[in-house]
Amino acid sequence: MIPKVHKQGSETLGLLNYLYGKGTREEHIDPHLVASFDGMAPDPGRDPGATKRDLQQLLDQPLQLLAPDQRPEKHVWHLSVRNAVEDRVLSDEEWADIARRMVAATGIDPGDGAGCRWAAVRHADDHIHIIATLVREDGRRPNHHYSGKRAHAEARLLEVEYDLQRVNPGDGTAAKRPTSAERHKAERQGRKRTAREELREAVRRAAAGVQSEGEFFDRLTAAGVLIEKRVAPSGDLLGYKVALTDDLNKDGVPVFYPGSKLAPDLSLPRIRERWASDAADGPETDRSAGSPRVTPATARRQATSASWQAVLIIDQGDDGLVSALIAAGGEMLDALAKTSAAHTRRELREAAWAFERASRSHIRAERGHDRALRQAARDLVHGGTALGRGEDGATTAMLIDMAIFFVLAAAHWHGKKEHAQQAAAARQAAEHLHAAYQAAAPMYLGPMHQRGRSLSQPLLRRQTAYLRRAVPDLAEQVLAEPGWYALAATLADVENAGHDPAALLAEAAERRELDTAESISDVLVWRLRRTADLPADASTTPPSQAKRTAAATRRGQTRTTPPRRPGTATDSAREHQR
Repeated sequence: MIPKVHKQGSETLGLLNYLYGKGTREEHIDPHLVASFDGMAPDPGRDPGATKRDLQQLLDQPLQLLAPDQRPEKHVWHLSVRNAVEDRVLSDEEWADIARRMVAATGIDPGDGAGCRWAAVRHADDHIHIIATLVREDGRRPNHHYSGKRAHAEARLLEVEYDLQRVNPGDGTAAKRPTSAERHKAERQGRKRTAREELREAVRRAAAGVQSEGEFFDRLTAAGVLIEKRVAPSGDLLGYKVALTDDLNKDGVPVFYPGSKLAPDLSLPRIRERWASDAADGPETDRSAGSPRVTPATARRQATSASWQAVLIIDQGDDGLVSALIAAGGEMLDALAKTSAAHTRRELREAAWAFERASRSHIRAERGHDRALRQAARDLVHGGTALGRGEDGATTAMLIDMAIFFVLAAAHWHGKKEHAQQAAAARQAAEHLHAAYQAAAPMYLGPMHQRGRSLSQPLLRRQTAYLRRAVPDLAEQVLAEPGWYALAATLADVENAGHDPAALLAEAAERRELDTAESISDVLVWRLRRTADLPADASTTPPSQAKRTAAATRRGQTRTTPPRRPGTATDSAREHQR
């Protein structure tokens, strides 16, 4: 149940004309009164002898008793209460009870016998509108401050009592919802999302991993977005507005939205915080769009490593640090969605769209420790769009697998902090990531599975022994999974590369996040291939590479983890583990 307090107005009759009218798209059906302040208000919808003017005069009577200079200019209070599409259709009597509960909870008519005059109109199955005059019977103003929060609190109680869809309580950090006019306009234009929502997604993608204002606005321009900048007399840039080229008002002028009206974290000062922390931590390697120094596959490997380190910190880090990592993870998902191949693009885009809500809370992000994830987002963008095959496609599956753990860790953290909307959004993002993984992974796990089944019995027994030695508690479960043969083939590759399979396997499996995996085998395959620096696409492994890697290992020159740089999430993880 979603209650919404609308802007106060000055025309009671004007609002009644809308409530009892046909609607802007003929959507109002059988408008009628379901409840009123005294239960006896005239109903212009069903009483042929009643008019909207009669109802207006009755509601505004306390206003007329005041001296003209004492009458509030904005005296019309308006609340709509809407149920979810999945909810059952409530009766008029049930809606009447809901209306009385809402005016009492919001302070409009608290039940003291001298409340405001109000009426509840129903013109659709799923919602009602409550109109009230903001002058009490005793001439005083009602105590309706924070009426929106009060209405939402009452709605949570009503959902339980009427067995309706439960709506997670918010904390005021969500992006502004599109207005009904914006939704209707999008429907007329055949848009899946409103212009406000499309612009929010475009700005988020443009901000993913950026390091300067120039780069940010260049990305927006490249995305085809119109930009207006707000400049101070001194020449300093104060803010920006964006518009779609084909979203016009009635005068044919583009409709612009300030970044802060798209989402709280998309104002120019908030976006500046991202690259300001990068500069404070030291210079980064320049990977400009004109001279990319990273391939899509390499970018995905680096993003996988950064996500893994972030998962370790989210599990036990300070709140400000975790908040920054979750926000940076949102940038990484935006960049991944922007650069994904066609067969995973839709689900990855939906995952990034859902996780956007999880990336904000009232806990202020401590920027700086999120540098590795932000660099990963930057590398993904400048690495370009990945192919849906070969090493690009396989490393995409590897990154998606790790991203699932990341968003579930974020959901768990938000749940502990009682951030209900953010936790739900992260879980929804995980569902879309699961779907994307199913589209990306089978073509690479399938060949590994076939290779594993073709291993000789002595070699397969040796891989089984490694498994039982490294993870005795999980061994039988893994052996029973369909993915075991892909893992066995990967263990053989690890051994051929000169690593200790049992040691790397134990390292890959030691984290409790493994408990949330649908297939432990799949997770271990990707972790081993990343840690041992094996190609994610096993079919591309040149035999000579394994021999070179083994020789380097014997000389003590091979690292099983990437080099750590000061100030990165990796060092933060080590500090938190001590």
